This record gives sequence, structure tokens and C-alpha cells, in this order.
Amino acid sequence: MAWNEPGNKGNDPWGNKGGNDKGPPDLDEVFRNLSKRFGGKGNGSSGQNFSSFSLIIILAIAFVVWGLSGFYTIKEAERGVALRFGQHIGEVGPGLHWKATFIDQVYPVDVQSVRSIPASGSMLTSDENVVKVELDVQYRILDAYSYLFSAVDANASLREATDSALRYVIGHNKMDDILTTGRDAIRRDTWKELERIIEPYKLGLAIVDVNFLPARPPEEVKDAFDDAIAAQEDEQRFIREAEAYAREVEPKARGEVERMAQQANAYKEREVLEARGKVARFELLLPEYQAAPEVTRKRLYLDAMQQVMTDTNKVLIDTKNNNNLMYLPLDKLMKEKPVTMPEAENKSQQNVNSSSMPTTRIGEPLSGRPSREDRARQGRE
Repeated sequence: MAWNEPGNKGNDPWGNKGGNDKGPPDLDEVFRNLSKRFGGKGNGSSGQNFSSFSLIIILAIAFVVWGLSGFYTIKEAERGVALRFGQHIGEVGPGLHWKATFIDQVYPVDVQSVRSIPASGSMLTSDENVVKVELDVQYRILDAYSYLFSAVDANASLREATDSALRYVIGHNKMDDILTTGRDAIRRDTWKELERIIEPYKLGLAIVDVNFLPARPPEEVKDAFDDAIAAQEDEQRFIREAEAYAREVEPKARGEVERMAQQANAYKEREVLEARGKVARFELLLPEYQAAPEVTRKRLYLDAMQQVMTDTNKVLIDTKNNNNLMYLPLDKLMKEKPVTMPEAENKSQQNVNSSSMPTTRIGEPLSGRPSREDRARQGRE
């Protein structure tokens, strides 16, 4: 029968003999009853000893649980920000560590991963045009404590600073520069302006890179701007092709100029040497001319005529007082190769050189050819 059923008297484990429930029993009585069940005598001193022993066990278990709960691990890419009663006491490196639970607090922060924050919107340029731009800022955490506690939300602060810096830079540039050639300059200016804005707030962040994505004009005029951009790209392409052609042609032109200069110098030296040779030849001829002017003059005339008549196929015949028929090999004369100018000059030079030292005898023709009378005599024979 259960102790609380009607008719069960004296079996209340809490010691309620009268059967009337007058409230919860005293804790001392509960400990005494428990000690009786475990073989105790039920006196007050044994109850107090048991309660002290139980409390010690409970405290020991709680201490062990508290000690085990203090172990934690910081990953390789993280740094832990340690606080003691809310006071910053330093940073914790990677590895297994222990902290006093309910006394110390450690907040792990990833300081090696590169994070990104996008920024975009329609903005007004300096030439009063509206352009839609997009920007992506890459950053990483440099100071974990400043990142957590210098601002309520460092990421939100960086996002607002990025939007402010981008609008400032776009507002000081023209639309053509934003869409075409000035993109890199805008990216650098935005980076500098963003660092200037976040520096006083000490967010503990370091900007790694700023990517300025392609800007777009309003949809209403997008086609016209696309044509303008294509024309500017063609212009740059034509300029590059012209520069490449100039780099290709310029060395050839310089080589041609150098070759012509060398040919001119060679021609100059040749003419100078020929002139000096002619002067030397005439200086040698002058004494002979002074010794026999008439003979030298006639010989020079005949040599000059010989040189002139060498290049012609015409034949002059004196038939006066001569009835003999003369045979001329016209076919051989027509096929005869004319003497070139250098050969004629060489012959004339040889003739002049030979004339500088006359060795003719009296009655012998100066030119070395038979006289008219000799030729007429040979014809009659």
C-alpha cells in the first residue's frame, strides 16, 4: 500500500505521524532519515556530517565541470581577443588554451581571410550626367580588438565609407573618363579616399584591393554611349597600329639614309681622287706642251676625236679622185658593241698619259693610224 493512500498511517517517509500534511519537512529531518536508511543512528551530528560531505562532493564535481569548460581552441587563421571582466587583457594565438569560465571571455576573429564588400548605385558626375557604377572592396582584419570594439559594426562602417568615397570620386570626374580611359585613375582615387575616411575610426581593417567594375550609362542613352566607346576604342587601336608601323618603317628609313650618306661620301672621295689625278696628269703634260705647243695641241685634238668617234657606227670615206669600189662590212659594224663610257675614259686616260711622254718620230702620225695618203695608196693597190 502506498504511503499516501487513505488508511495508511505511520508510513510517511517524511515523518508526518499524524497523517496531516502541515507543509514540507525540515531539511535536517530529511538528512536524518536518509542517514538512517544508510545505516546511521539518526542523531543530529551524523546528519550534519553527511550534508557537509555531500556538499563537498557537489562542489568538487562543479569545479571539475567548470575547469573542463574552460578549454578552447583557436584556429590557425584566427586570433582570440581575451577579456577579463570586460577588460581587454591581450590576444591569444592559435592552439589549445584555457580560460576561467564566467571570468574570462575569448572572441576568435579570422585575420587571414580576405573579405569583400560591394558598393553600387546611380551617381551624378561632374558634367551633370547620371551613371551607374559598381565597386568591390577587398579587405582583411589587421587588428582584431579594434575590429570588434572600436565600432558597433566595422563591416557596416566600411560599407558606408566605401559608398561615400565612391560618390565623392564620381562627383569629381566626367562621364567619358568614368566609362573609358579614366577607370584606373578613379579606382586609385577611390582607394585613397576610402583609407582617408576610415583612418580616424580605427576599425582595425586593411584595404587589400579596390575593383572598379565596368560603369554603365542610363538605359535610355546606352546605345549612343556604346557607339562612342567603340569609336574611342577604334581610335586607340588605329593609334597603336600607326605606332607599330612607324616603329617598323623608321629603322628602314634610317638604314636607307645611312646607305645614301655612305654612297655620297664614296662618290665625293672618288671625285676628289679623280680630280687630283687629272691635275697631276696635266701638270705632267704642261712641260711637253711648253716644249712643243702645236704638236701637243694637235695630238690632244686627235685623241679627243678618237674618243668621240669610238661610240658611233658612222663611217666617213674620202672618195675624191678615187674611182675604186670599197667594201664595207656593214653587218659586222652594226653588231659591233659600242664602247662604254668607263672604257672610253680609260682609253682617253691612257692616250693622255702616253701623250705626256711623246716618242713620235718626224713624219709619223700622232694618232698611230696610217695617213690619208697611205690609205689611198693601199686602196689603189
